[in-house]
Amino acid sequence: MTKFVLNETSYFGKGARKELPNEIKQRGFKKVLVVTDKELFKAGVTSKVTEVLDKAKIKYTIYSDVKPNPTIKNVLDGVEACKTYKADVIVAVGGGSSIDTAKGISILMTNPDRMDVVSLNGLSNTKKKGLPLIALPTTSGTAAEVTINYVITDEEKAIKMVCVDPHDIPILAIIDSDLMASMPKSIAAATGMDALTHAIEGYITKAHNTMSDMFHMRAIQLIFENLPAAVNEKDEKAIENMGLAQYIAGMGFSNVGLGIVHSMAHQLGAVYDTPHGIANAILLPTVMRFNGEVCADRFREILINIGRPDAAHLNNQDVINTFVWMIEELSKKVGITTRVADTGCKEEDLSMLADKAMEDPCKPGNPREVTKEDFINLYRQAM
Repeated sequence: MTKFVLNETSYFGKGARKELPNEIKQRGFKKVLVVTDKELFKAGVTSKVTEVLDKAKIKYTIYSDVKPNPTIKNVLDGVEACKTYKADVIVAVGGGSSIDTAKGISILMTNPDRMDVVSLNGLSNTKKKGLPLIALPTTSGTAAEVTINYVITDEEKAIKMVCVDPHDIPILAIIDSDLMASMPKSIAAATGMDALTHAIEGYITKAHNTMSDMFHMRAIQLIFENLPAAVNEKDEKAIENMGLAQYIAGMGFSNVGLGIVHSMAHQLGAVYDTPHGIANAILLPTVMRFNGEVCADRFREILINIGRPDAAHLNNQDVINTFVWMIEELSKKVGITTRVADTGCKEEDLSMLADKAMEDPCKPGNPREVTKEDFINLYRQAM
């Protein structure tokens, strides 16, 4: 049996944020908590959304203290802001950081028994749906607007909690390329590689199925076709296609899980505050070479669909080499050349990182079994 969970309603396209006031009014909401981060607020990106609320005379307040790797404190402070304002709906404007924080706030508003936050880690089994949440992504990477996952950093333990809960899924997603167009090149590149990691890991994960394969393969195609132009040329159509690609990748991986690229990337984010997309981009080629031993046929299918029909006649090792090379070339095209050593990681840290990766909720989905020693070696190879 296959179970698939998707959000209720989504809008796509340039200017789609103009639909927000009508949706808020039709659903009977009166007071909005806007969750965003300071950089977006300062850059005027958040105002592209609040302007449509102002025009429609919809009341709102803004919580903008979200960190790039959001913390338990971010969530709890947001809950306090939501209670104080008596908001009946949350509007998240931002990348995964803002939307994930909003999801945490949403869940705690209706499940006060989880105010410790740490009990949300893993399969959360909360009792009630979260406070209604509307998500407007400003990056083309996390797909948090359509997934049942959110990631919060436990600073005390220096781990990223991967919270999996169908009760957190936004009731409405608005994917407006106008909001994504203002991304700096570095963020556009990192979040695009994050989306690629979601699509590839989702395609090869143990739980993949016909529906998830459909979403992930199309996402991979769109990313290879559009990411360089979206990043380097700010091409409007490419940016719109990247917004679509990351969304449909999210529809897939939210239902079948990910793998050890994420298990390892989460630790770089928790320990060194490495941006999540950069961490994934650093690790993806190394991990895919490792996983290739058990899923070369899946790599062959991907290659055939991204312009390498000759892969049908290549041996497995050549398939792995070609696939890894194409990932590395895409990273270079968008300007990502960082290695693990550039995050601040040192050789003496590898055992600690491996211990944390062994406990990460994404690990069980990986197509190849992995030991602590494997994790140490993979981190070392990516140094």
